[in-house]
Amino acid sequence: MVWGWLLFLVIVLNIPFGYWRENVKRLSLQWFFAVHFPVLVMVVFRIHLGIGWRLSTVLLLGSAYFSGQWLGVKWNRTWKKSMSVSNCLLHDIAVSRWIIIYSAKKL
Repeated sequence: MVWGWLLFLVIVLNIPFGYWRENVKRLSLQWFFAVHFPVLVMVVFRIHLGIGWRLSTVLLLGSAYFSGQWLGVKWNRTWKKSMSVSNCLLHDIAVSRWIIIYSAKKL
């Protein structure tokens, strides 16, 4: 059960970084940060959860990492066709009105 949640979390956390990476110059400081910061987060998860460094765990988490990055890149490329995109996925979601923000005020 822990593995399922961990893999899901790694994928979801990597989507915004893949989105960001697609929109910056390759091998720039921002690109380097978008690629390597999630790796640092995965190392912290490994140490905190006591997962270890077996080949099977490296392959599973590496696959989740690349899947999240790939999904972020695909999301950026898809939205770039229909709207102006920024470096921030959350900003673009809010601007695109993809989600509806509910106001508690009565009209």
